[in-house]
Amino acid sequence: MSRFAITDAEREVADLLPIDVDPDLAVSVRDSVPFWFHTFALNRAHAIYTPGAARNHRYRIPALPMALDGQSVLDVGAFDGFYAFLGERRGASRVVAVDNEQYREWVAARWGIELSGGEGFRAIHGLLSSKVDYRRIDALDLGLLDERFDVILCFGILHRVEDPARLLRTLREPVTYTEFARLTGKPPTAVRAAAQGCARNQVALFVPCHRVLRADGSLGGYRWGLHIKEYLLKHEREILLDR
Repeated sequence: MSRFAITDAEREVADLLPIDVDPDLAVSVRDSVPFWFHTFALNRAHAIYTPGAARNHRYRIPALPMALDGQSVLDVGAFDGFYAFLGERRGASRVVAVDNEQYREWVAARWGIELSGGEGFRAIHGLLSSKVDYRRIDALDLGLLDERFDVILCFGILHRVEDPARLLRTLREPVTYTEFARLTGKPPTAVRAAAQGCARNQVALFVPCHRVLRADGSLGGYRWGLHIKEYLLKHEREILLDR
């Protein structure tokens, strides 16, 4: 019997990424991995799910864009890679998943299970014939990727790193609307489209458009009001200065 019950909350999230392979294959893959962190819907018709340790991630669903067509996505602290694979399923043209695999120590200490690292990710990667690029690196060394991303997923990681302020610095640097247009694959002249994209952003704290400024350094616009944009930038600067 699995140590982790698969509840409706876990199914609701897992069903966002239905895999639905042959039942025998689903069981084989489920049982081949000694520890699952994420719950995956391997075969919904036969109720075959991986018994993930992560509990009730439904609160994250509203933060995930429904369409990522043509965008690049970075999943920091990927573990089994559920959100990386979901990003790929939702149309991202490139997805990179990174993890330093220190979770191996946590799993060994808490459950006595020895992992080599990446077992769950590789199993799902194979089932999906995925093109998600997996890198075993520390979240604080993201500069080694030498790459920019349109969307960065950073779930459940800040409280696990030794220097969260340093990681925030890596992710927080404000850019101009011109630079934002370039980062999203548009020509630098597409500043109006970049501004409109920020204006339509309904998950502003997870896709932080408040960090996009005008070329002269002024605030520009913000869907939720300039006073909120100003406050967020000021608050982030104060957090970093206090570290």
